[in-house]
Amino acid sequence: MIDASIPRWFRPFLVGLTAVFLLGWFSPEISDPDFWWHLRTGQYVVDNHSLPVPDPFAFTSSMGQPAYPGEPTTRRFNLTHEWLAQVLFYLTYRTGGFPGVVLFRALLLAITCAIVSWIVHRRTRGFYRALAAGIATAGVLQTFAVDRPFLFTFLLLAATIAIADSRRHLWVLPVLILFWANCHGGFFLGWVALAAYSAEELYRSDTAKPPIWLLSLAAIVASGLNPNGFRIPQILGFYRSSYLTSTLLEWAPTPWWPLRWYTCLLIGALVVMVLARKKVRPVDWLLLAAFAIAALTAYRNVALIGIFAPIVIASYIPLWTRANAHLLQYLAPVTVAAALVAGIFTGSFFQLRVDSSRWPSGAAAFLATHGITQPLFNTYEFGGYLIWRLWPEEKVFIDGRSLNESVFQDYARILYNHDETGGKSAQQLLDQYGVEAILMNGFEFNTGNLYKLAPSLADPQQTAWKLVYTDGQAMVFLRHPFAGIPVLSPPAVFDGLEAQCHQHIDHDPQTPRCARSLGQVFTQVGQYVRARRWIGKYLSLPHDRDPEAEEAYRKLLGATQ
Repeated sequence: MIDASIPRWFRPFLVGLTAVFLLGWFSPEISDPDFWWHLRTGQYVVDNHSLPVPDPFAFTSSMGQPAYPGEPTTRRFNLTHEWLAQVLFYLTYRTGGFPGVVLFRALLLAITCAIVSWIVHRRTRGFYRALAAGIATAGVLQTFAVDRPFLFTFLLLAATIAIADSRRHLWVLPVLILFWANCHGGFFLGWVALAAYSAEELYRSDTAKPPIWLLSLAAIVASGLNPNGFRIPQILGFYRSSYLTSTLLEWAPTPWWPLRWYTCLLIGALVVMVLARKKVRPVDWLLLAAFAIAALTAYRNVALIGIFAPIVIASYIPLWTRANAHLLQYLAPVTVAAALVAGIFTGSFFQLRVDSSRWPSGAAAFLATHGITQPLFNTYEFGGYLIWRLWPEEKVFIDGRSLNESVFQDYARILYNHDETGGKSAQQLLDQYGVEAILMNGFEFNTGNLYKLAPSLADPQQTAWKLVYTDGQAMVFLRHPFAGIPVLSPPAVFDGLEAQCHQHIDHDPQTPRCARSLGQVFTQVGQYVRARRWIGKYLSLPHDRDPEAEEAYRKLLGATQ
């Protein structure tokens, strides 16, 4: 019931204000390394009217023996299952450039939150409950505000729940899940949602027409019309056998402590549902349990908690009164407006651009300018960008598509300069793959791990590789530099590493561990002044307590007096 004292324009105004806030919140600059190969794949499909099979972008994809029996099947799946989303991203880019991509991403996420709000409003008729549920969902999804096809899974899962929950327009379900099945492998979550609603219908002996179970069955059958049919359960099993997948943060077990927003939502949903257990629908128990189990197994699945937990909390929490509504009439617009203004003035909202600090644009331009197209070794995080920037003249060694287990294991041995007993050295592996050029960054910045290949190439005693380019993002080594390409001295490798760490810390001072790694490497080579400077810089920035670094700094102070 609407309070007559509230102007008719107020609620539409607050909804519009919240929508602008969400669009701004979901608009950080483009920074995901996988975005680039998604964009190039979309272009490939549009230009060639075919799927990218076999892989046209990396020269190593089909090398070596499969590391597990399902690897060829998984490779084909990874090349093809997101084709429609990739086409949509590319067409958005072709129409609106990078600003258009950022706004498209923000729109997908904002609509997802709007659907959550709609579900809550339909269930409770509570305007502020609905608004709060949408914002709570945004608090989790903001972590996933990157330009990748899983955005379609978030949107279409919310839409599937909305249709099934309302029992309206059920005929849309087969069309929706058919579209979903060609955008992202997460379409199997639609099966889960529809199975839960069908189970509730059968449990309650509901005789409503048409039955959800029948439309759900039709939707599941329609979802098989995709390049991989009904293989998704098999593929998920193969992912669990994949060492490469196990190294990816998004597939790692979810950290639940210290408390995070998704943790609070899950706990809150469980508490509210237990307290209101006599009112809770069976489907809510089923879906929360399914999504919680999924979130326990992989960090990427916490988005499911963000979508569903606010629905059940808002549906059953018994704290909404007329007095609360009067208070929120004033508090809600002020809070949303303040958050919007703060986001705009701090520059964190509506960043309609690419994060240029993350990509080896200068190094890629160097290769293109000098016509260097020989087999290239590149770091994993640069692979997608290089596909976008240099293909078809140059193919990459590795990228984020997780296509070849044995190549990834060789990649790690090269990058960390492993020389295990009985195994091939980094140089032997570079020879095996015929690599003539190396384009790499020096660190895994989140952990601060130093890629040991770079300092090993600074050793004056190695003569196989020459440093020919370095800047704040990357360095380039050539085995046989062309005539006219200046060769830099080996110590310039360390200058390049310092430039990269400076660049990263200036952009993201919350992850300063590259400075710690630089201090360690300079200590190892006897450059104690530089070591002290970098360890000191690390200790001056936000970091967890680190007695080892503190002790190293004290020793360096004594060594450089």
